[in-house]
Amino acid sequence: KTLSEVAVVFKMATPSQQEIVEKFSQMRQQQAQLAQKINELQMEFGEHALVEKTLSEVDPSRRCFRSIGGVLVERTVKEVLPAITANKDQLKLLITKLGEQYESTQKELIEYQTKHNIRIKGEAGPQPAAASSERGAQGVLVQ
Repeated sequence: KTLSEVAVVFKMATPSQQEIVEKFSQMRQQQAQLAQKINELQMEFGEHALVEKTLSEVDPSRRCFRSIGGVLVERTVKEVLPAITANKDQLKLLITKLGEQYESTQKELIEYQTKHNIRIKGEAGPQPAAASSERGAQGVLVQ
């Protein structure tokens, strides 16, 4: 290969600082979205637990109203309580899965930040690794 072909291959293999920053920002945004979704689901889980607790103390034949697709439907507590419990259990499973995904994303983000020696303005940077000392003091500063 000629020298120019090698230079083109090298340039394609190493991302620019702007590309590194964009990918890092995208990864942080995904992580923030996961955290927001987990928070929403935890609030919904709490609401389901409160309704379940309240309905469990009530006569099973008592009438209650449940919102299904934005429409209030009249049912008995005996009919609604199992659905509330099932929904609560499904929310708990989803929160657990999203929590695992969040932890995985966090690990990837830290690895990427360390690999590219990314420092965030106002925060302590990642711990210096042996690989980053080989490249010198170069890094990327994200505001």
